[in-house]
Amino acid sequence: MIDGLGVAGWGVGGIEAEATMLGQSMSMVLPGVVGFRMTGKLHDGVTATDLVLTVTQMLRKHGVVGKFVEFYGPGLASLSLADRATIANMSPEYGATMGFFPVDHMTLQYLRLTGRSEETITMIEEYLRANKMFVDYNEPQEERVYSSYLELELADVEPCVSGPKRPNDRVPLKDMKADWHACLDNKQGFKGFAVPKEEQDKVAKFTFHGLPAELKHGSVVIAAITSCTNTSNPNVMLGAGLVAKKACELGLEVKPWIKTSLAPGSGAVTKYLHKSGLEKYLNQQGFNLVGYGCTTCIGNSGDLDESVASAITDNDIVAAAVLSGNRNFEGRVHPLTRANYLASPLLVVAYALAGTVC
Repeated sequence: MIDGLGVAGWGVGGIEAEATMLGQSMSMVLPGVVGFRMTGKLHDGVTATDLVLTVTQMLRKHGVVGKFVEFYGPGLASLSLADRATIANMSPEYGATMGFFPVDHMTLQYLRLTGRSEETITMIEEYLRANKMFVDYNEPQEERVYSSYLELELADVEPCVSGPKRPNDRVPLKDMKADWHACLDNKQGFKGFAVPKEEQDKVAKFTFHGLPAELKHGSVVIAAITSCTNTSNPNVMLGAGLVAKKACELGLEVKPWIKTSLAPGSGAVTKYLHKSGLEKYLNQQGFNLVGYGCTTCIGNSGDLDESVASAITDNDIVAAAVLSGNRNFEGRVHPLTRANYLASPLLVVAYALAGTVC
């Protein structure tokens, strides 16, 4: 996430990190740098998650493995530090060594928000301006030279999810139903489950702690607001709380056999959810705090209820998980969820309420 703050950084192997700490040098091939220009502004209702899933699809298609990606252009002026961190943090998913955002006024605004002194902020700005490393969108911009170029008009980004098996398989929300049925039809693969036509409308009925319950292909059995990427963004977290609040007001409830969880990136998230009065609504819908850090995103969701697990395995149901995490590779989230979709925290709550991805 540090690349979203204008600090260049990327992950290295454990041995390399230890060697560097002990004074050894680390060599690397000078990477190509891909320039990703952003223009315009996101529409209301479109989240940073929708943006990062769009960016991931574009960069995977372009091919950026082993390269640096630098985001630039007037569109950045409308992206908060939390939005930028969301994009920077998914660099492993789009294949780049890092996704970098230069320092601008939004960066300085974040430093003020987090309690840095005006003296420190002034020093940072003056230093970066002196070295021509500060971006001011009110001034003429120098033409940048990159190894290759991509461009995205932010107004073209639309609500979406990614799945069912890869982060770069983006599906616009409006096409989700058709895409799901195509996945059932398609042969086994990244976008296919090879479910025979006569089996696609199958209903598995079972009893969940004395309650009648049923599962179909596409039924949601795990809904998790999780990961370092999305739970560090106040906009989408408060948005999830507002969706839960509206659902409670309308008398809507998440089915009790759906395993729901809330695992924020830090305690700051629970503080502002509590202070805003939204925490109780998330709790009412089953999104209770389960801890901080990596959970469902790396398969730490725990077991499904035995009755749910049996209904899935006995009837060969293609069950679904919806999470606001980074990765959805097959078998990673849970052995019994063959379809796993990445979505914004708002859509995680919405899909949990719907009970199905289709």
